[in-house]
Amino acid sequence: MGPLRRITLYSFRHPWQAGAAIGATITAAVLQLMIPRLLGLAVDQAQGILTEAAAGAEQALLWSALLLLCVSVARGFFTLVQNYFSESVGHHVAYELRLAFYDKVQRLSYSYHDKVHTGDLITIGLLDLDGLRMFFSTGLVRMVLLSVLIGVGAYMLLSTDFLLGLLALSFVPFVAWRSSVAQLTLRSTWLVLQKKLSALTRVMEENLGGIRVVRAFSGQKFELAKFDAASAEALELAHDRVRIRVRNTSAMTFSFFIAMGLVLWFGGNKVIAGEMSVGTLASFLTFMTILQMPVRQLGLMVNSFARASTCGERFYGFLDTPLAIADAPGVPDLAVTQGTLRFEDVRFTYEGATHPTLDGVSFEARAGETIGIVGAPGSGKSTLAHLIPRFYDVTSGRITIDGQDVSQVSLQSLRRAVAVVQQDSFLFTTTIENNIAYGDPWAKERKIEKAAESAQLHNYIMGLPADYNTVVGERGVSLSGGQRQRLSIARSLVLKPAVMVFDDSTAAIDAGTEHRIRSAIRRYAANRVTIVISHRLSSLLHADRILFLENGRILEQGTHEELLALNGRYRALYDLQTRPTEDVEIGSAAQ
Repeated sequence: MGPLRRITLYSFRHPWQAGAAIGATITAAVLQLMIPRLLGLAVDQAQGILTEAAAGAEQALLWSALLLLCVSVARGFFTLVQNYFSESVGHHVAYELRLAFYDKVQRLSYSYHDKVHTGDLITIGLLDLDGLRMFFSTGLVRMVLLSVLIGVGAYMLLSTDFLLGLLALSFVPFVAWRSSVAQLTLRSTWLVLQKKLSALTRVMEENLGGIRVVRAFSGQKFELAKFDAASAEALELAHDRVRIRVRNTSAMTFSFFIAMGLVLWFGGNKVIAGEMSVGTLASFLTFMTILQMPVRQLGLMVNSFARASTCGERFYGFLDTPLAIADAPGVPDLAVTQGTLRFEDVRFTYEGATHPTLDGVSFEARAGETIGIVGAPGSGKSTLAHLIPRFYDVTSGRITIDGQDVSQVSLQSLRRAVAVVQQDSFLFTTTIENNIAYGDPWAKERKIEKAAESAQLHNYIMGLPADYNTVVGERGVSLSGGQRQRLSIARSLVLKPAVMVFDDSTAAIDAGTEHRIRSAIRRYAANRVTIVISHRLSSLLHADRILFLENGRILEQGTHEELLALNGRYRALYDLQTRPTEDVEIGSAAQ
């Protein structure tokens, strides 16, 4: 089903408002087409008064003028009704599609967001959606209006004088041809323009996200030049679209006035010859003047349809994107009993990659155990963490919790059972209390405070003027990196999951605070599986078991002491991290 048909059918989910808009449009058009007849009658009556050729012509003229006034007022009223209901339907459709868009964004997998720029999604959710909204409120309703005006107007012209009517309508084939050319051209240029606007949005979004880096390195001129280049490309395409519209509108208007000149010449000769009254010619010319508006707006309607078609392809293409991670029909909820997590020969390869990130990983973690994960950058540590809550599906093998394959249980129940605290702590622009309670919106105040205490954040919060009601800035900018990480830890503790995964989540926290947090978490996680991923080995010393990853494989595993005794890669990393730095050695030598 094409995008224009889809948005049209979507509009009629509001049948009463859509029907009122279309009905008012048709009524307003019919009333407008009555005006030339009434005007022609009034002209003939006025001529009768001047020539004293008709008795009672003055009174008839008065009634014609009053009728003309009433018709004009009624047309204005129905035009208001048309505008109100067409805009109402357009905004209702936009509201529903906006919710559908946002819901889709929430449900798309990590793999989709890995390859699609945020700026592109913003463009689809704003510009493309607005193009669809305007399709009903301007494009579809305008099509009805123009169809009635041109169709009925053409009939009235031909029925008044067939040959003169043919002259009046002689410009229609030319306009139809120009409109077709414009539709094809505008559609292709709008698609390119949308891509340029997406690129412009990406540049802006990246710059705003890194504004502190830009200011710190005095990169304002460079960023402005980059934005100017992207903006100039979009501007040039916009100018191309304007030139196309102007050329087509001018050509159609010019052809119209040629037709009007011909009608005036031949019609005037008919009046002189007594074959047509002055009022009939005036009515004829008024019909053509009324037709001028829909003819001039054909270009706008074509543009609206072309834009809606392009926007619809992008928007519905996004909505129709298949979900890489979704619940299979009828899957049960995860039933946590013992809380045992197991990796069974798990392999995972990112889309487009030639080598696996995880290659045959197998281990088991029981409730109450803490498993440490360490390895060089790119060894697969974070990928392992993302597979547990099924942010991605494994390429082969399986991951189970209490024997239940995580791909065969509902996502909602799985992600309530698995909490992942990442190094990049994202906070929402709301209160500290709401940020902590994000995992459990119904959490009571004491539960929130207890989680904050475990994360070593409660005392800091209570020192704020509004304590837990303090609103953090965008992305938590008003908090330090360590405070943001501790707040993220508190958010996961409120959830009370069966499996807790800490992905380098204490990297910005000092060693003393980290030790207190770890102690609190050990008490909290007595009956839970805890996975701790860290590049800092001091964070893993108390783990029940440590897995050393290299190239996606478990190269070594055991307790801290057992791994040191192996004298392998773990021991080498430990010696490297505990060795005095060159700065310390130089400082000691200087003393």
